[in-house]
Amino acid sequence: MVVPWADPLIDHSGHEVRSQYVELFWLNILGPSATWALRRLVAGLDRYPLGYELDLDETANELGLSYSTSTSNTFVKALQRCVLFGVAQPVPDGLAVRRRLPTVSMRHLSRMPAGLQARHAQWTVRRASLPDLERGRALASVMLATGDEPEVVERQLLALGVSPEAAVLAASGTALTS
Repeated sequence: MVVPWADPLIDHSGHEVRSQYVELFWLNILGPSATWALRRLVAGLDRYPLGYELDLDETANELGLSYSTSTSNTFVKALQRCVLFGVAQPVPDGLAVRRRLPTVSMRHLSRMPAGLQARHAQWTVRRASLPDLERGRALASVMLATGDEPEVVERQLLALGVSPEAAVLAASGTALTS
């Protein structure tokens, strides 16, 4: 069973699993297989918000990973990395999974390549101004109205030069606080 991991603090302030933030910074920590596995588990929670039964063999094969009952296969290792880095946790008969991830810790950030550390600093320092947020909201409202998913809207706003904070707020409809 895969169930949501409720954490009010991270659920409010964290980064959506399919966001550019997770792709840029958590990928370096989790690795590609664990990141894709986490995204797949969260996609299942989108369809079944209270939880669902996961076919381990089928899911592993869909991700291009091997699965067997031993602990040395690639899919089990990916799930173990999710637990190791706190994005999933064992629960009776299954796994609880975070839908949103926290900002990466300084411990992990210090182990990233210098270029990625610099990019993270830019990401976290650039704050949203009111005009930036208004621009982001105007663009986001059109994109959301045409059926784009919030994570797609966020990615597009970032590509258009909207600050990371404003892009996240605009795509989610959250108010600017300061």
